[in-house]
Amino acid sequence: MSENQDPRMQKALEMLAAIEDEDAADEVVAVLQELAPDYTRSTVAYAFGDTYARTDQLGLREREIATIAMLAAMGTAYPQLKVHIRAGLKVGLTQQEIVEIISHVGVYAGFPAACNAFFAMKESLNEKAAGAAKRAAE
Repeated sequence: MSENQDPRMQKALEMLAAIEDEDAADEVVAVLQELAPDYTRSTVAYAFGDTYARTDQLGLREREIATIAMLAAMGTAYPQLKVHIRAGLKVGLTQQEIVEIISHVGVYAGFPAACNAFFAMKESLNEKAAGAAKRAAE
């Protein structure tokens, strides 16, 4: 991850690395940093350096369950949902557990939200497989 002297941002980058492949986390931060550095510092440091880092209260696995459910229910955060589905897999969720999370969302947020989340899941799994194949070929 990139060098940063802000301790909150350093912790945020550590947490991003814990839930996402380092290249993907770097890419997200770099794009946001290029466009809106102040926004990046405040939101990434808060979301990941302050909130995700409180693993004594909720572990990363539980945080990803909540995050996947909320993003799926929102129905407007497709790219973020894909990232957090991959993150859920990285922190130990199974594909079937993610299917159950999304199915549960359908009961409360509606079937279109769940269907869209399943499409995001499919894309996320395909991207994960493509990334694994690319790394294996290198």
